[in-house]
Amino acid sequence: MTSKLNRREVIIAGAAAALAGPALAGGHATAEVQMLNKHPDNSKLRQVFYPRITVIEAGDAVKWVATDRGHNSASSKDMIVDGSEAWKGKINDEIEVKFDTPGFYGYQCTPHVSSGMVGLVIVKGEGMMDNLEAIKGVRQRGKAKKTWEEIFAEVDKMDLASA
Repeated sequence: MTSKLNRREVIIAGAAAALAGPALAGGHATAEVQMLNKHPDNSKLRQVFYPRITVIEAGDAVKWVATDRGHNSASSKDMIVDGSEAWKGKINDEIEVKFDTPGFYGYQCTPHVSSGMVGLVIVKGEGMMDNLEAIKGVRQRGKAKKTWEEIFAEVDKMDLASA
């Protein structure tokens, strides 16, 4: 199962985040991530978050939309910024999480993590790179291991200073 974000997907994800607009008090935005049974552009990719990498500003939120049934969003063990609150949405329910602390936040679909249904939220701001190496070192299993390798390879190519 190989999936890399292409330029079109990155542009679409950025436009979707921009269109989400100010949704929280203080003008903060809410980005949306769809929980899907199959990738919208590649039907061979099953059990996916779309987009699987979301870049936001500190104070913004991410809303996981229950587009297809049978999914949830839950923070991955040892893959969030120290001192941040873990989250676990219910199956088939949308969940919205506000991110105040810059850094990298890994998440998964509880019933489909072994199928590689994982994703990453990158919260921009001072100190955002502080936990990247730690979450890269978290042991992964099954298809999630390969998906995380792909996600981190994509992150390594990103210009996060201007993202």
